[in-house]
Amino acid sequence: MAYFKHVSSRPFARRLALVGVLAAGALTLTACGGGEEHDMAGMDGDKTSAAATTGSEKSPGAGAFNDADVTFAQSMIPHHEQALEMSALAEGRASDAEIKKLAGEIEKAQDPEIRTMTGWLKSWGKEVPASDASDSMPGMDHGGDSAMSGMMSEQDMADLKAAKGTKFDRKFAELMIAHHKGAITMAEDEQKNGRDATAKKLAGDVVRTQSAEVDTFQKILDRL
Repeated sequence: MAYFKHVSSRPFARRLALVGVLAAGALTLTACGGGEEHDMAGMDGDKTSAAATTGSEKSPGAGAFNDADVTFAQSMIPHHEQALEMSALAEGRASDAEIKKLAGEIEKAQDPEIRTMTGWLKSWGKEVPASDASDSMPGMDHGGDSAMSGMMSEQDMADLKAAKGTKFDRKFAELMIAHHKGAITMAEDEQKNGRDATAKKLAGDVVRTQSAEVDTFQKILDRL
């Protein structure tokens, strides 16, 4: 009888041991699962943080800016818009192939820059100039210190619209040189006094690109 009890208790002991192993395994899995969940949450948090950091680095509005940055954008937008208006006149009026090419390049470069600067002002909570702001900008009469902006007067625009062929080519080059020099002056001021890194980078692009175009326009004038 004792032997029977001893034998029959062995399966029971094995079952107890098995239950203990299964319970321990369940606890281990639970612990692992919780750790994985925590790790995944941490990974997601890292991704979110990284994405937020990347986004803030790309957004001018998230960084520090000052009055010089705002003035640069608010002034350069209508300045660029007038350059686009001038360049559009080359279609059907210009006769020089290089003038036509430059007019196209100006449109291609400055239209996206207008959109970029508009985005800055919105992100900064500052006023975006109206599309016809160039009509009322200081310097339109080419008088006073603000004439440094190089903005065309209404008479300049009328004369350019009335010109065709070589006359248009020369007038366009002359006015665009003055216009570009005004933009370069504003961009150099932004490089010196601005605070927003993105705005200062665009200012550098303006200085580099438009300085090269001024040289090209001058060469065109010399041969016309």
